[in-house]
Order: sequence, then structure tokens, then C-alpha cells
Amino acid sequence: MTESQHKGERIAKVIARAGVASRREAERMIESGRVKVNDKVIERAALNVTDKDKVTVDGRDLSAPEPPRLWLYHKPTGLVTTTRDEQGRATIYDELPEDLPRVMSVGRLDLNSEGLLLLTNDGGIKRKLELPSTGWLRKYRVRVKGRPSDKTLEPLRQGIEIEGEKFQSMTVSLDRQQGANAWVTVSLREGKNREIRRAMEAVGLSVNRLIRISYGPFQLGQLKRGEVQEIRPRVLKDQLGMQGEDDKKPGKPTPKRTRRKPGKPRQK
Repeated sequence: MTESQHKGERIAKVIARAGVASRREAERMIESGRVKVNDKVIERAALNVTDKDKVTVDGRDLSAPEPPRLWLYHKPTGLVTTTRDEQGRATIYDELPEDLPRVMSVGRLDLNSEGLLLLTNDGGIKRKLELPSTGWLRKYRVRVKGRPSDKTLEPLRQGIEIEGEKFQSMTVSLDRQQGANAWVTVSLREGKNREIRRAMEAVGLSVNRLIRISYGPFQLGQLKRGEVQEIRPRVLKDQLGMQGEDDKKPGKPTPKRTRRKPGKPRQK
């Protein structure tokens, strides 16, 4: 048995840490024969590798894993969060800054939703933040068409069932009426597909604007649409209990970056 099989980290974890794919996706890539270790195709994920091993994915060398990193991104409307879209719609990856490393989104915001989206280069962080057991509060500012009252919103606070699917109780506050529309603040701890839109429809309201303003301790703040800002490594370490390189550049966050100019292709 080689040194790599005794020590090091699981190959799928190393691939995920490099930001190529999530750990589960990496395991599927291995099973498909897309990964080589020391120029030999591997077919099982139950393998440990060290920094002395040469790992390639789809023929490309896998650089040494970067430390875990997390970015805040103000997603505009009109973009989907998948890496590629079957309908040919623009994705966030078409618009992210060119100097950003390969990243994965933490959860999703649908095409017509905007606001805070977390991005990471680390599959472990992605899984941790998406797990229902993490239970981080997600807060949204929602504009609905109509004139709701507290009584209208009460079923959402109690938890409702829509087409056999149970929705956990939400914290909902009625902020103000603005003409034919009303603004409400919604907080929840789970992220089912189009959850807020579906829940509002169930009580007779139509959402015409939805902005996520926080995800756990991370806030949208004054981040402008299309901008990206990195979380300080020390903050990342404190909030997630993960190691960060907090001694390298103390107290200096990555500057805000605007998205690329329209029509300019993203470098692969």
C-alpha cells in the first residue's frame, strides 16, 4: 500500500477543496473515469492522496487546494444560478469578475429574485451552509401586489401545506403599503424551491419583487448589484469553525469588484 493510501485526504474532498466540483459531484466524476492519480485512471473515491500525488481532472492538473474562501455577491435579476442553462439564459457565471477563482453558489436565487448570494471555492463550506441542520436564518424583503393584513399573513406564521408539501413557519412582518403594493419582511430557515413565492400565492398575494438581505450572519448591506466582496478569513473561521489563512493578510478584505462588461466572454 502506498504512502498516499495511508495518509492525506480523500480524493473527492481534495477535488472539492480545489473548487472544481462539490464532493458528491467529484465522486461521480471519479466513477465516470474522469480523474487520474499519477497518470492512472481511478474508479473509486475510497482513495487518499497527498500533495506529492499528481491529480488530473478531465486531463487538467489539479493545483494544490486553496484555503476555504467565501464571497458575498449581489445577484441581479435576470440571471440563473446554474453553471449552464438548458434554455440558454444568462447565468451568474457569465457575469462574475474574471479574476474570481472557480466558485460554487450556496443554494440558489431564482431568475427573478435578487440580493445576497454566497459563493465559495470549497465544497465543504457549500454543504455546511446548505444543510437544513445548520438552520441559519435567511431574511428577505418582499414586495407583493395587494393589501395584506396581519390576518392575511398569519397562515405563513403557523406553517402551511401546499399541494401536499409542508412549509415550516415563517417570521413575517408587514412593513408598509405603497400604492397597490405592500412590502413585507420574511425570515425562514429552509430553502425549498420558490418557497416564498408559493407561500404568498397560497394566501392570495403575488410577489413582484424579492430581495434576499441576509443569510445567517452575512449581510447584503450596501453591496451594489453585480458586486462581489470576500469575507475576511478570520470572520470565516469564526462563523463556520473552519480554518482560514487569517495570518496572511490581516484585516484586509478583498475589494468590491463589479461584474464583467456585457458581451465579454468569461475565460475558462
